[in-house]
Amino acid sequence: MRKLIEILFVFLFVTLVSVHAKLNPYDMVHRDIRKESALSSSDKKKKTSVPERYAQWFADSEMQRFPEAWQLDHGKAPFFGYAQGVGCCAMLQMWKSTGDKRYFDYVEKWADSLIDDKGDIHLYRVETYNIDYVNSGKVLFDLYRETHKDKYKLAMDLLVKQMKNHPRTLEGAYWHKLIYQHQIWLDGLYMASPFLAQYGAEFNKPEWIDEAVKQFTLCHKHTYDGKTGLYHHAWDESKSQRWADPKTGHSPNFWGRSIGWWFMALVDALDYIPQTHQGRADMIIWIQNLAEVLPKYQDKDGLWYQVLDQPMREGNFPEASVTTQFMYAYAKAVNKGYVDKKYKVYAEKAFKGVKEKLLVENADGTLTLTRCCQVGGLGGNPYRDGSFEYYIGEKMRDNDAKATGPFIMGCLELAK
Repeated sequence: MRKLIEILFVFLFVTLVSVHAKLNPYDMVHRDIRKESALSSSDKKKKTSVPERYAQWFADSEMQRFPEAWQLDHGKAPFFGYAQGVGCCAMLQMWKSTGDKRYFDYVEKWADSLIDDKGDIHLYRVETYNIDYVNSGKVLFDLYRETHKDKYKLAMDLLVKQMKNHPRTLEGAYWHKLIYQHQIWLDGLYMASPFLAQYGAEFNKPEWIDEAVKQFTLCHKHTYDGKTGLYHHAWDESKSQRWADPKTGHSPNFWGRSIGWWFMALVDALDYIPQTHQGRADMIIWIQNLAEVLPKYQDKDGLWYQVLDQPMREGNFPEASVTTQFMYAYAKAVNKGYVDKKYKVYAEKAFKGVKEKLLVENADGTLTLTRCCQVGGLGGNPYRDGSFEYYIGEKMRDNDAKATGPFIMGCLELAK
């Protein structure tokens, strides 16, 4: 009888282990998140925070739906695009947070396949002087440090060479692209300035730190609106564009995501700007001023709108990328001590709003982030006039990397 009981016990134990091993990892994460509210305070201390779990859940969701990193942002072919760069920056943050090398390998496979041994980047054309190209260079610092592949340093040098010759306004601000002559866009500050500051810090080239600070200073000078405390999407030095105010050169509206790019650029670049740098204090003041203003436009659900300052205007809507970008920037600004801890509540409200209003759990256990603006710009063909009607008329889609990357990074900052 005793022998029979021992056999039954072993059988039950093996069965339980087998069932547990077959559980979908997404099911495990989701089950744990739903249990969070039932955990005692002592149990919570032993477990990762809810934002941290959502970061992992969403990062794993992205890797499941986009098995290759070039597919992030719905990429159709291998490309070193800026949106893929945003998503891959988030994956590298996941690697640093969890120690799980899957996230690093996901990014390295992408970069390794697109950069040859000479440091040349697939489909990169320096003669277009497109500042967007530079953003993906941010991932190369970690890849170079970990793999010691010279081609990653050569690729960074190539991007810096572009910025040495990049066209500028008369004061020295970078044009957004060669095809957008005389124009500063807020987007461009995120694309290049944190990269240049890090390059200067990593390779003892302080002139590039100075250059990054100069770009922030000129952009603030020409896009800041003193009445609202917000920033215009763009400024045309020539005042010749149809979207430009004939007196100020400003674009007419405050596009949410463009200010998100600016806010993130400030908090990221400061990682590499020395405490003693004369431009650092101004950058922190700009962060503080923006942190003070933005809650005015956050809705009751914690979300921000496509056209930031007109949330109640008919046709306007809560948008994912501006919300996740502000969530990230607020949380990081608090963690770095740039703003008072009281501002963390706005990042927490944004996280709650995204979780409850914009995230959808799919049948396969993955998460989808909805209500992402696909693209926003000025000029071009067909011509984009920067009007309220233009911004609210842009296409929306799910799982856009310009929203998903900041969501992952914002969750990780909230978990610190």
